[in-house]
Amino acid sequence: MTLSEENYLKAIFHLFNENNEEVSTNAIAEAMATKASSVTDMLKKLADKKLINYRKYQGVTLTPKGRQKAIAIVRKHRLWEVFLVEKLHFSWDEVHEIAEELEHIQSDKLIERLDKFLGYPEKDPHGDPIPNKEGVIENSIKILLSDLNEGDKGVCAAVKNTSKEFLVYLNKMHIALGNEIEVISKEPFDNSMQILVSGKEVNLSAMVCRNIYING
Repeated sequence: MTLSEENYLKAIFHLFNENNEEVSTNAIAEAMATKASSVTDMLKKLADKKLINYRKYQGVTLTPKGRQKAIAIVRKHRLWEVFLVEKLHFSWDEVHEIAEELEHIQSDKLIERLDKFLGYPEKDPHGDPIPNKEGVIENSIKILLSDLNEGDKGVCAAVKNTSKEFLVYLNKMHIALGNEIEVISKEPFDNSMQILVSGKEVNLSAMVCRNIYING
């Protein structure tokens, strides 16, 4: 498979998991930052390889073969992120782009040894579950910070948005995985929140709250 084909499979995998429904061409185009016509051409190639189920104007799903390949890519990506943070001491906002390159290395033996070297981690630095070598993903129960109410507490378990910009922002707000968050107040008008985290009171917009997962 080409790099581009792998990137498309991974994008379809993530988009399907967000809504648990067929993925539209426009959603893929937005995720891949490309034109819908280019997406259509790639979808035809992936369908020819029996990696996706593609019906024009109906949306896309992964075939069992396509899902298996997508999960393998996700597994490599998340293991490399753990390696970069734990062994090379990158911060969580620096590793995504590097792992995007490393995830395309075609060596099962390397990935199995990496997994063993890291002690078989279950989560990446952003709180996302790492598929095991059989492709099984253990998803824990998480709720969005935006779903909490005044007085509620929870532990930051993962982030929905893993962009460098968002993670740098969370660093400034003293928000990291494992930190307890208490909702001091919630504004009815726009659902923004005032929270207590790391001993500091912080104001967060509704958009930020919709991108932070709390252990439920």
